Amino acid sequence: MSAQPDGPYGPLIPMPELSPDALRAAVARIAPSRIPALTQHLFEATTNAQQTQSLAPLRAFVRSWAVFVAIERHPVRAARLRELERIVDEGAQDPAEAMAEIRRIREAAEAEAGL
Repeated sequence: MSAQPDGPYGPLIPMPELSPDALRAAVARIAPSRIPALTQHLFEATTNAQQTQSLAPLRAFVRSWAVFVAIERHPVRAARLRELERIVDEGAQDPAEAMAEIRRIREAAEAEAGL
């Protein structure tokens, strides 16, 4: 896991290594209710990788869960993302600004995860 910044608004946990086991451990700490989804996704990715003889499904699994962890380990960022997603889903206002901010949050999470 990478170093954890100091301060009251730092992440809950350090960014884990980009491996299924490390990501599972991180999810278990920050969002335990998501473990069944992670387990199902890993099973499907492994099955697809075997069937296609390609690592692409496993890479997609790691990418998806690394971004999830990078976002969720910062409670304020995770809450903001959920709020933006709610704005887009409700459709009560022009979603362009919310979608642009969602994209920025995801891009920052990808960079933080080293993707």
